[in-house]
Amino acid sequence: MPVPARRLPSWAWVTGLTVGAIAAVVALTAQAENGPHPTAAHRPSASASPGTRPSASPKPSSPPKAAAVPGSSGTGRRIVYSLGQHRVWLVDADDTARRTFTVWPGTVNPVAGSYTVSLRRDAVTGSDGVAIEHVIYFSATSGVNIAFSNAVDGSSPPPAATGTRTGGIRMPKADGTALWAFGETGTRVRVVE
Repeated sequence: MPVPARRLPSWAWVTGLTVGAIAAVVALTAQAENGPHPTAAHRPSASASPGTRPSASPKPSSPPKAAAVPGSSGTGRRIVYSLGQHRVWLVDADDTARRTFTVWPGTVNPVAGSYTVSLRRDAVTGSDGVAIEHVIYFSATSGVNIAFSNAVDGSSPPPAATGTRTGGIRMPKADGTALWAFGETGTRVRVVE
């Protein structure tokens, strides 16, 4: 005589479904954390909100259409800095821009030309008294060191005080981290108008 099939109690079904749902959420969360992240260009900006005024300072995000690498910037793997656009490009060996972003220049600009990364410092205090990190030196002009960096707290620099000579080219923290990974000692830097 066949044995009748036993039914699982309802609490067992509910528990099984709950555990499965939690496992799915954990897996999707892990996948989302490791997957592609939207760039700043796809996030809504404060300037898009009604009642806000546009800022005169550059926005620390890439535009919807990434600006093309300047034609006068040479070839090969390099960091390109445009004085007029206040923009940096990280360019791979095949001349493809890996990343581009706007920056806040100091009061002393480098002269247009070719340089190399000469010194890197993990963290220092900037000439404006701000704690900075990812400092990449590549030039000196009129006794002022010129370097890329970002503020440790992620802030943008305040307007320079009258008479203050600063050579720091600041950028948002995420861009500073990307530049730090890209710009090893000896990496070429091309400054263009």
